Amino acid sequence: MKYLIPLVLSIIFLSCSGKNDLPAGVLQPGKMQEVFWDYIRADVYTTNFTTHDSARNEAIENLKLQNRIFKMHHVTKEEFYKSYMYYSNHKELMTAIIDSMIAKQKRIRPKSIPLNKDTQL
Repeated sequence: MKYLIPLVLSIIFLSCSGKNDLPAGVLQPGKMQEVFWDYIRADVYTTNFTTHDSARNEAIENLKLQNRIFKMHHVTKEEFYKSYMYYSNHKELMTAIIDSMIAKQKRIRPKSIPLNKDTQL
């Protein structure tokens, strides 16, 4: 009897522990958030940057920045896109990542826009 309770608890623990495991090659949520954050920022930057410089191709500039982002985060393009597809198919996980990114942006924005009583938005 004294071994029954630990045995039952072990079985419950082991059966529940595998539910949050990600498939091989899928980035952990925190890492995905970091890479995705920079990925989106690069896309916005190239969209705005190339509209002011007709000599630059938006797609090429975006690919260059993406490659730099992947290298900076030590992630391959394949890992990122596999992770993106996984999280896109698991809406609750993608929602959590995006919500965290929005919260991060809200924390950054007030620091980056100096306001005084004469400034209007």
